Amino acid sequence: MDASAKQVAGIVGPRIRQTRRRLDMSQESLADNAEIHRTQMTGIEWGERLPRIDTLIKLAGGLGVSPCELLDGIVWEVRGSRPGRMIEAEGGDE
Repeated sequence: MDASAKQVAGIVGPRIRQTRRRLDMSQESLADNAEIHRTQMTGIEWGERLPRIDTLIKLAGGLGVSPCELLDGIVWEVRGSRPGRMIEAEGGDE
């Protein structure tokens, strides 16, 4: 996983975990709702794995939220002649 993907995984995973906990839902229950293998959940929630877009949509559906809620505030910052970077914009969740 490249640096940008790691950064996104480190934002999205904890958001999934926080939302799941707020709903008092187990990892196994979310995995069942999202129709993914339960062993994927730990890596995703701890930012060690970045879910594919279809998996992210399934997880959002399993949580009853929009995929946009899980991605809110994550943007790509263009930096001219230097490489761009992924940032969490103002107003995004932590």
